[in-house]
Amino acid sequence: MARPPAKELTQRELEVMHVFWNHGPSTVAEIRDRLAAAGRNLAYTTVATLVRILTEKGFLQQTNRERPFLYRTVRSYEEVSRSLLGDVVERVFRGSREQLLLRLLEQRRLTAKERAVLEAILCGARLSRPPGTLWVAGKMPALRGAKS
Repeated sequence: MARPPAKELTQRELEVMHVFWNHGPSTVAEIRDRLAAAGRNLAYTTVATLVRILTEKGFLQQTNRERPFLYRTVRSYEEVSRSLLGDVVERVFRGSREQLLLRLLEQRRLTAKERAVLEAILCGARLSRPPGTLWVAGKMPALRGAKS
């Protein structure tokens, strides 16, 4: 008997989802081109298979009936990242957020900007990010309620 499909995202599926989150509704060809522009050359059929799997798992939805098919995200970056991180905390750190923080902080020292963001979070400020946009590596989000 075949094993039911996993609800978790594979690394490749997560890469495809990041393209959708960053660029919005897209066709398979557009996703393939954006992945190639980022240095990830995958065959069209591979990307089409990944999009089909993501649709079956409930992460994407086809929005039209005519070709080329257009797909959009069903689950937001915030929802998926929260779920994945929660899973890591439960499985790896047995529910201890403290242990997660210790592991993160022992990897390397915080930059001044990272320290400022962490202090603002601890003081109750909320991170501000326009809906539908993702943080770019190395660029910290603006803070609501924090002085610039």
